[in-house]
Amino acid sequence: MKKFIVTMIALTSITAFAQTYSVDSSSSKIVYVGKKVTGEHTGSITLKSGSLSFKGDTITAGEFVADMNSLTSTDITDKEYNAKYVSHMKSPDFFNTEKHPESKLVIKSSKKTDKGLEVTGTLTMLGETKPVTFVVTDLKKTDAGVTGKSNLTLNRTQWGLKYGSTSFFKGLGDKAINDEFTLAVELSAKPTTAKQ
Repeated sequence: MKKFIVTMIALTSITAFAQTYSVDSSSSKIVYVGKKVTGEHTGSITLKSGSLSFKGDTITAGEFVADMNSLTSTDITDKEYNAKYVSHMKSPDFFNTEKHPESKLVIKSSKKTDKGLEVTGTLTMLGETKPVTFVVTDLKKTDAGVTGKSNLTLNRTQWGLKYGSTSFFKGLGDKAINDEFTLAVELSAKPTTAKQ
């Protein structure tokens, strides 16, 4: 009986300090930047769904799903070239969205640093799951919800995306594409459990 009471107290304590949020996809955005020898390309990807769990001001868990078929180009003004570029990005050369229509980020834990909230987790893309670490800045929590920003720098070859990479192919010249690309994320989420 004593063990049962202790367990119930512990569970109540966890619940009292935990709060979960559901991502507002319409107010959240992901902007990518990919660079190559001759310049760079920018565009967006839609956040399909997501959730966050907090204990105080630290993120204890989370999961986000990006719709890879929503990928757009924002720097190419020519309509025909824009469509060709987006089609190539969705092809097996790059994100192969027919086979892998979603990418998923799972947050495992976080800790406060002088730069912001350092988050660790895994990113599943192109069927490969790899560890990632990034910093969340401008994190704000109110009764209405939570907002935050983060910049992720990813080496695409870790997920098997080797097209145009000088790490695997020689003599590419001005067709070479940087292994690293960045994602600028702006997140907005609403509470799904009342703060206790």
